Amino acid sequence: MDCIFCKIVSREIPSKIVHETERLIVIEDINPQAPTHLLLIPKTHYLTILDCDDREVLAELLDTARKIARDVGVAKKGFRLVVNTNEEGGQEILHLHMHLLGGKVLSGRMG
Repeated sequence: MDCIFCKIVSREIPSKIVHETERLIVIEDINPQAPTHLLLIPKTHYLTILDCDDREVLAELLDTARKIARDVGVAKKGFRLVVNTNEEGGQEILHLHMHLLGGKVLSGRMG
């Protein structure tokens, strides 16, 4: 498989790992859009959130995002969690992942 996130998970490609569990890896985004921009990536390859029926993985994504937001100091002032899905939803890498962004006032209201 030629998936960059699978290669990061298998350590074929180096990355700055912030947190890791049995199911997830959390890394710094190489093109950050905010002072804090982390990617939460399941170790199992799911193309999109629509392809993941594993409730434990989905719950761990959210629980880990909450923990990391507190740990890195963005929880009190605010942060954004984003899961882009498919091309029109802005997904550039077809491997389920969640963005955690914070550390500044984030532009653009979402809803």
